[in-house]
Amino acid sequence: MNTPAPAPTCGIMLVLLSLLALLPTTTAQKNDIDIYSLTVDSKVSSRFAHTVVTSRVVNRADTLQEVTFQMELPKKAFITNFSMIIDGVTYPGNIKDKAAAQEQYAKAVARGESAGLVKATGRKLEQFQVSVSVAPAAKVTFELVYEELLKRHLGVYELLLRVRPQQLVKHLQMDIHIFEPQGISFLETESTFLTNELASALTTSRNETKAHIQFKPTLSQQQKSPEQEDTVVDGNFIVRYDVNRTLSGGSIQIENGYFVHYFAPEGLPTIPKNVIFVIDKSGSMHGKKIQQTREALIKILDDLSPIDKFNLVSFSGVATQWMPSLMPASGENVEKARSYASDIQARGATNIDSAMLMAVQLLDEANRKEQLPAGSVSLIILLTDGDPTVGETNPKKIQKNVQDAIGGQYNLFCLGFGFDVSYAFLEKLALDNGGLARRIYEDSDSAVQLQDFYQEVANPLLTAVAFKYPSNAVEEVTQDNFHLLFKGSEMVVAGKLRDQSPDVLSAKVSGQLLMQNITFQTEAGVAEQEKEFRSPKYIFHGFMERLWAYLTIQQLLEQIVSASDAEKQALEARALGLSLNYSFVTPLTSMVVTKPEGQEESQVAEKPVEDEDRHMTIAAGTSADALFTTRGGFRGQAGVAGFFPKLGAPGPLHHHHHYSPVLYDVTSDLRLSSFPMPVLESPARSGPHGRFHDVDSGIKEITTTAPPLAPIQAPPVILPLPGQSVDHLCVDIKHSQGPMNLLSDPDQGVEVTGQYEMEKAQFSWIEVTFKNLQLQVHASPEHVVVIRNRRSSVYKWKETLFSVMPGLKMTMDKAGLLLLSSPGRVTIGLLFWDGPGQGLRLLLRDTDRFSSHVSGTLGQFYQDVLWVPRAAADDCKRTLRVQGRDHSATRKLKLDYQEEAPGTEISCWSVEL
Repeated sequence: MNTPAPAPTCGIMLVLLSLLALLPTTTAQKNDIDIYSLTVDSKVSSRFAHTVVTSRVVNRADTLQEVTFQMELPKKAFITNFSMIIDGVTYPGNIKDKAAAQEQYAKAVARGESAGLVKATGRKLEQFQVSVSVAPAAKVTFELVYEELLKRHLGVYELLLRVRPQQLVKHLQMDIHIFEPQGISFLETESTFLTNELASALTTSRNETKAHIQFKPTLSQQQKSPEQEDTVVDGNFIVRYDVNRTLSGGSIQIENGYFVHYFAPEGLPTIPKNVIFVIDKSGSMHGKKIQQTREALIKILDDLSPIDKFNLVSFSGVATQWMPSLMPASGENVEKARSYASDIQARGATNIDSAMLMAVQLLDEANRKEQLPAGSVSLIILLTDGDPTVGETNPKKIQKNVQDAIGGQYNLFCLGFGFDVSYAFLEKLALDNGGLARRIYEDSDSAVQLQDFYQEVANPLLTAVAFKYPSNAVEEVTQDNFHLLFKGSEMVVAGKLRDQSPDVLSAKVSGQLLMQNITFQTEAGVAEQEKEFRSPKYIFHGFMERLWAYLTIQQLLEQIVSASDAEKQALEARALGLSLNYSFVTPLTSMVVTKPEGQEESQVAEKPVEDEDRHMTIAAGTSADALFTTRGGFRGQAGVAGFFPKLGAPGPLHHHHHYSPVLYDVTSDLRLSSFPMPVLESPARSGPHGRFHDVDSGIKEITTTAPPLAPIQAPPVILPLPGQSVDHLCVDIKHSQGPMNLLSDPDQGVEVTGQYEMEKAQFSWIEVTFKNLQLQVHASPEHVVVIRNRRSSVYKWKETLFSVMPGLKMTMDKAGLLLLSSPGRVTIGLLFWDGPGQGLRLLLRDTDRFSSHVSGTLGQFYQDVLWVPRAAADDCKRTLRVQGRDHSATRKLKLDYQEEAPGTEISCWSVEL
């Protein structure tokens, strides 16, 4: 494409603007508590993660200082050990029966101290915190150990780490070792603090069965800038992976006299489902909640399979059914249900009992009339945000009514929206009826949370699944019967080998698939398996016994929820005994943290339970991080690390970014801006309001005040012209109806669509689809949603992100520029621009990589394009011929949104579409 050079001859005059620079001075207080070493070592052996966090601190002040160790860990993890070493003396944490620790706990509360050392800090995290006074020049080593079994969720295991030292650390290192005998099928990492500059500090190595991820930044790499002592290492680090699977779907692994059996078969067809959505539309759902519920429900309805049947029950004080019976999920019926869902309004009281019984009655009637497909699965999904207020309001009676009505025939899943609902009530309601409960957090991504949950249960594969082992081979086996297996999940059974067990451990897994009994057989050689786990030095040995204990305790705690009063005592006694034997801090135990003599009495760490946070609202990714305070008034942080889901920052798409640390000073640039203005090259005949006069006409000069210049706006799209490094094409969209195909390149496997709102002159959403990767990136003004293999991840704009996955690198910087790049592919950028003409923006890099098959509203400019020769000597107007169609191009002044807001003025060729 022959592109004309930029046309400075359009007549340009410079207008100089100056901005007042405000440069307040701030002084960063010297941190007398120096963290000279912080290490995180996580060993994942066959899904069981053993993590050790070690922080070494020295008091460089001449006075006594109080140091706080603060760590965030997953809610599903159990703390197994904590100790402090002060001047060579070890002060351990002792795990006791919760009742035995109550005396110390009560004394701490009476002293007015925060006795609980562990508290919930986010959707998936708990925060552990301990303080201790340290003498001048004294050193302290903190060590925290916790363990968890990684659960497979929509096809992946996720290890979440959180690291927040809040200062530069001489020796900062994170090591993650993964060993999976089945073989690692894929591995990806994600971070909220990594940037392109820090990328070299991250190394990943892997072979068929093991992987090692290491993060070891130098002091200079940790700095936000050479002039600052602040660290960029502040946030989350995530590892996601999955393992190889076979049609038999089973893998038995044996270590040190214990076994674990993982079961997740591949290639099974999806069982048809009958699903009833029970939606709370009471007054408390008014506003954002009901709006997000409608949005999620409409998308969930779109995901129903044609083989499914469904109905909707909405309730406030009275329950109402959408249709008198279950309907096939045909295109026509789904469209009618979408219309019904979009009209749901929130008002009135909350009658959960009536709504649930109506849902059960619909399924019962369909069963009686034999309207349900043979071998199908029936599910009820309840969404509510509050406790019952009318009808039957006694929670225990409601639980009994629903359990009696369901009678073990259907599976109930309960979603609690926000913190005004009793999670304990919903959890028992679900567990009594073969389902589970989940909290939906009030945030901008609540609709995505609802959709994500539905994806977990959308594809049932097997029902009535039972595991059987030779009775002479195993004992003390964990739960071995399950109601349902869903696609993307995994069943786990563990147990102990008997002393005289056979040389080969065999297992049979039976289940039902579309009215047919199906059996899977698996076996494992005991000696061979023992050898496989004995040799590697990098795994945590003896882990399988602890895995068995962890899984047994978690299942016992779950059984306690739905057990009768008579059964609870025996279940609690067994769970408590295992917790004490294996040193786990569970809801039944407490850890007493001892301190040096003369300091405050021992503190007590207890594991929080879900309903303790009932009236606390926690947004996505937020945490209640506390700064520690010395008694002398010094503020600082001794060291923080933890587990959590998310991501680092990319290089800017533009040439220069200037950041200011928001915690320390606020600056604005002293800026000299110039922008071109057309100059009239010949005398103009003035109208009544003209500013110029014809010198030869003899008319006196008329002087009027010039109208204010319209603010320069950023165009909807700026395209780099092919073969040009400095010139751009600014595209103004003047005609748009419905979603637009912005660009599509089948050779690149990429497609970009968007919805442009003419009234607001901005995109309401832009979606990028990588077909070969089965990945979608959906950007809206609120957030970015990445969907891969039915699993959604939500990222807020301007939160740094650095994600490396097979075939794609995804980064976001503090300015909110999201870049999607891959070797050999066009780089696509998405940005929520908050400068003049704010809204979503699309950016393209490496456009020479487009194939000759690229198409679309924007893609058309990258093939079969030429500039028509000038018809007149006007350097400001040209004709651009695109695939045989002519477009007028005018040289105009626009704001370049590729620069950080407020942007930079550029002269570009403007085309209207």
